[in-house]
Order: sequence, then C-alpha cells, then structure tokens
Amino acid sequence: MFWKIVGGLIVAWIAFMVLGSVLGFVFKAVLWIAIIGGAVFLGTAAYGAISGKKSSKRINS
Repeated sequence: MFWKIVGGLIVAWIAFMVLGSVLGFVFKAVLWIAIIGGAVFLGTAAYGAISGKKSSKRINS
C-alpha cells in the first residue's frame, strides 16, 4: 500500500512538472508574440501618422 501511494505521488509530481513546463512555454511564446505584434502595430501607426495623406479632406458645412 505504501508503494502505491509513493508511486501515485511521483506520477502526480511528474504530471504537474510536465504541465507546468508546457504552460510556461506557451505563456512565454504568447507574451513574445504580443510584444512583437504591439511593436509592429505601433510602428505601422507611426509610419501612417508621419507619411499621412498629402491632401487633407475637409467637411463643408
């Protein structure tokens, strides 16, 4: 009975280690994708604001 409990604890520990490793990798990957996406978005917005349209449209009332 003792070895069944110890074996169950070891299996649970290994499962938590693998799950934590996978979730940690996924979290880091998503974090870096979000950082790169934000930088690309800000760069595109800055380029659009700087280059802009040469002729401004006005609304005639």
